Amino acid sequence: MPLRYWLIILALAFAWGSTFFFNEILLRELGPVWVAAGRVSLGALGCWVWLALRGQIGWVGWPMVGHLFVFGLLQYAVPLAVYPIGQQYITSSAAGIINAMTPIMVVTVSHFWPGGERATVLKSIGVGLGFAGIVLLTLPSLHGAAASSPGGLLFTILAPFCYGLAMSYLRNLDSLDRVALTAWSLALGALVLLPLALMAEGVPHIQRAQTWAALLFVGFILTAGAFLLLFWLVPRVGGTSASSIPLIAPVSALLLGVLVLKETVLPIQYLGFAVIFCGLLFIDGRLVRGLRKDQPSG
Repeated sequence: MPLRYWLIILALAFAWGSTFFFNEILLRELGPVWVAAGRVSLGALGCWVWLALRGQIGWVGWPMVGHLFVFGLLQYAVPLAVYPIGQQYITSSAAGIINAMTPIMVVTVSHFWPGGERATVLKSIGVGLGFAGIVLLTLPSLHGAAASSPGGLLFTILAPFCYGLAMSYLRNLDSLDRVALTAWSLALGALVLLPLALMAEGVPHIQRAQTWAALLFVGFILTAGAFLLLFWLVPRVGGTSASSIPLIAPVSALLLGVLVLKETVLPIQYLGFAVIFCGLLFIDGRLVRGLRKDQPSG
């Protein structure tokens, strides 16, 4: 695969890992539901502008709108609200590590989903390692030795669980173009989040330029732009190579949290992240299969 494609994969991974850093910036002046509502709304706007420029806006039919509404809740509205709510009680680096549980939740949900893909032995090992890593991540909090609360950590796991549900539900939307799917589901998610934010947190008052900058960046670049770039990339590199992104994204979340926000990560939490990362490698499978091929035959 050409180097430029790997650079795009790295850029996407770093970008999505940085969203937890930007959440911390936004939470200084906005409530958590407004953080989610702003991101989802601006992301939807960016995708609709792209569709309009390409002349691809069209009606999808009411039955499909119903499916898109469910998908929008699971993929965008709920998880993108869970993270900023959770980050009031946990660090951004911890949120980034929990987000790494997404492929593990996808495998778990798919295994029990009617007609879903059953987990292989390798993927089952990966799921077990993932949950073991979460236990290690949570242990210091249970003893009051970490900045993140155990309740906040467990609540935030709801986000990757929603992603797992969304990926299994996605089969109902296979006939729809991925950009149109994202635009519709983000817009429908925004229709839920905007009134909810008004009722729960009132009208927002943004006074800092950095808040506006973070909100615009998260909405237009890290949501609309990143997904549009991903949809352009996947046909060129394949889904397998693109699946490397979740393996890399937590690294940027950790780096920004520790180096910029001065968050403290304990050694056992680094161990927890390492165990989750090993779980992701088992779920990904390429490294394990490569090692098997390298074994000399008897």
